[in-house]
Amino acid sequence: MTTYVPKNLSQDPSVNAAHDIVDVQTTDCCIVGGGPAGAVLALLLARQGISVMLLEAHKDFDRDFRGDTIHPSVMEIMEELGLSDRLLQLPHTKMHRIRVQTPQDTVTLADFSHLKTRYPYITMLPQVKFLQFITQEAQKYPHFRLVMGANVQELIAENGVIEGVRYRGGGGWHEIRAIITVGADGRHSRLRQLGNFESIDTSPPMDILWFRLPRNPEDAEGGMGRFGQGHIVAMLDRGDEWQLAYVIPKGGYQKLRAAGLEELKKSVVEVIPELSNRIQNLHDWSQVAFLSVESSRVKRWYHPGLLLIGDAAHVMSPVGGVGINYAIQDAVVAANVLTKPLKNRHVDVSDLAKVQRQRELPTRIIQAFQAFIQKQVFAPILNSNRTLQLPVFLKLPILRDLPARLIGLGVFPVHVKT
Repeated sequence: MTTYVPKNLSQDPSVNAAHDIVDVQTTDCCIVGGGPAGAVLALLLARQGISVMLLEAHKDFDRDFRGDTIHPSVMEIMEELGLSDRLLQLPHTKMHRIRVQTPQDTVTLADFSHLKTRYPYITMLPQVKFLQFITQEAQKYPHFRLVMGANVQELIAENGVIEGVRYRGGGGWHEIRAIITVGADGRHSRLRQLGNFESIDTSPPMDILWFRLPRNPEDAEGGMGRFGQGHIVAMLDRGDEWQLAYVIPKGGYQKLRAAGLEELKKSVVEVIPELSNRIQNLHDWSQVAFLSVESSRVKRWYHPGLLLIGDAAHVMSPVGGVGINYAIQDAVVAANVLTKPLKNRHVDVSDLAKVQRQRELPTRIIQAFQAFIQKQVFAPILNSNRTLQLPVFLKLPILRDLPARLIGLGVFPVHVKT
């Protein structure tokens, strides 16, 4: 048994170092990353009596400015699991449409009320609550184990097949050996790095600053994109707060920081005048989170014994907030495909290839849609100080159903088969 070390890390002494292993455990499936994809996959496998360990690097699920959107397709999956009613008992808000407002006009970009589903809206639910809900459900099954604070550092391989991982946490180094290891560890995936996966990158023309301001009872509900001269601000309804996304040109963060926080506050009020009476709640840069927007996908989602899903396999732009939606659909397909091989205690490379085959085309289509919106709508706004004119195609009613379907349901329906 050896540590799987790609060429670009082969000279790193911390990777090649010998470790005193506290314990060695075995499981059918080791999932690295306790985000939506990893948590849902763990639940689906545990329901089938498959032994699964879910490793999460953080000690809790509470990280700020995570995506809080649960799309109609995810709600349908929750319904198939018998969980939708209980999930909707948690405090949440509903977004029935995505609108774009300029000083001259308001346009509906996506109207989810037209979708043929019991859940014709996006559910705004804090991701920490969603993850707690899913993992608590998974803990009802004896074959599930969640390990928090598990910082995975190495892959284990034998004869070119990944056999598990080594992680630090809980007093030392631990080893997990598994029939299949799944990397669901997000846009900065450690397993993607360790596995030396090759990515296809596109460079979106924007970055985002996230922050929150109070929401007044008389404010409109749901979500809104506000476009001004050279500025884009998205508003997401989080009950008593607005979560705001201030969009800036790619690489423009340092220039904005140098201009000062007051300049940021001034430009926000120029786009959204009604926030003038609460913008002073933003009083320090520590309240602002910076997101470097990326969009990429790995060419091949798997090695023998190792599969990537969610943002580990395809980093999504924030456009449409579809990252959670597509990650959970990945998890459902992975569970549908891998359940039988795991019960037979042998997962072939062809099984992993089947997961990618079913999920790659929807991923490429939604990334192309995101790139189109970024280039045709966002980039011209960010790079111009002229009076804004929305593209004509945004005003065509016939196009409302297409964005709503792509954002709300995905390209192809995904259903739980196991």
